[in-house]
Amino acid sequence: VEESRNKFTNLHELVGDKAKGVQVNFEDWWNKYIFRTGAGKEISESEFVQQLTEAYKKDKAGFIKEMQACFDCIFDVIDTNKDRTIDEDEFVYAFKAFGHENEALVRKAFSLYNKENKHVPLKDIVSEWVKFVTEEDTGKKDIIMEAFKEGF
Repeated sequence: VEESRNKFTNLHELVGDKAKGVQVNFEDWWNKYIFRTGAGKEISESEFVQQLTEAYKKDKAGFIKEMQACFDCIFDVIDTNKDRTIDEDEFVYAFKAFGHENEALVRKAFSLYNKENKHVPLKDIVSEWVKFVTEEDTGKKDIIMEAFKEGF
C-alpha cells in the first residue's frame, strides 16, 4: 500500500493536499477491496482468491456490483485530472505504481483499448476490468486477458 501510493504520487509529482488526498484514497481502496478483512490486515493471495470465489458463488449479481464499485474507485483515483478519461501516461503511471515496470508492455496494453493511444473513457476501462473478473464466457473478447497473454 505504502509503496504503490507513494510511487503514484511521486510519478504524478503531486504535492500538498492533492498528494494527501490521493494517498488517502489509495489506502481506502486497498483496505476495502483488497484486504477486505480490515484496514492493514495482511491477507495471502490464496485467501484473497478464496474470498472472491466465495463472494462470486454466493451472489454473482452482488459480486459484479462490488467489482464495478472497486474498479470505479481505483480508476477514479488514477484519473488525477478528473476528466473522466485515462490517457496513456496516466495508465502507465498507475501500472508503474503497482509494480509493472515494463513501460513498453503497459503502453501496448493501453493500445488494446484505443489504437490511437488517445484518451479512453474511464467507463470503458472499468467495464473491461469488470468483464475480466466476472465473465464466464471465454469466447467473448477480453482486452485484459489479451494484455496478460502479451506478458502484462
